Amino acid sequence: MHTKNQSIIVSGGSRGLGLHLTERLLEHGNRVATFARSHTPAMDELKAQYGDAFHFASLDAVDAAGVTRFVADVVVRFGRIDSVVNNAAIGQDQLLMHTDVDTIRRIVDTNIVGPTLLTRAAIKYMLLEGRGNICNISSICGSRGYAGLSVYAGSKGYLDAMMRALAREVGEAGIFVNCVAPGFFESEMSSVLLPEQLATIKRRTPSGSLSNDENIFKVVDLVISGTTNMQGQVVFVDGGITS
Repeated sequence: MHTKNQSIIVSGGSRGLGLHLTERLLEHGNRVATFARSHTPAMDELKAQYGDAFHFASLDAVDAAGVTRFVADVVVRFGRIDSVVNNAAIGQDQLLMHTDVDTIRRIVDTNIVGPTLLTRAAIKYMLLEGRGNICNISSICGSRGYAGLSVYAGSKGYLDAMMRALAREVGEAGIFVNCVAPGFFESEMSSVLLPEQLATIKRRTPSGSLSNDENIFKVVDLVISGTTNMQGQVVFVDGGITS
């Protein structure tokens, strides 16, 4: 079973995991809106292929007024918002003592402020409909410690904590809030790791392999499908490394 005929916002959908989620959700007959700071050729390709079922805007996730306008525009275009996938994030590969203040602020803004603003803007419309799904793309770093990822891990831990509180705030209104937490997976973020680091991670993973975009999509698809009673949960997609 796949999510179908939903109106979905995916943040950071111009490349990487966000692009894969956007493509796959469109393939299954959903309407998808996404935004990112930078426009990529993939956005033009999706517009040409899916027409009015796809919408892209160049937008900074921490632009509160811009995010509010974007969400309102999506409602006008699609009629409603069924699901939000908070995917946009930036990583870190540096010990805290060597991480400059500007980098800390960029991570906090993108990984914390951004999803909070988008969720806040979208929930208003979900409450009017009496249903909806919020899915935060978290990380195993939010629950496990890894050297060199302290600020990034803190930002993902925030998503987990916000999700639990928000689930209690809006759960009775028919809105489900959950997190999908990938382990280290094949992405631009993991590309900063040395081959020996990746080999060690694989060796310590019970499944013996890293996850990929499609593994993560399948779990996100289930979480926002509306077919489960999953509420306030962190779902790990990590090959068992957190078990």
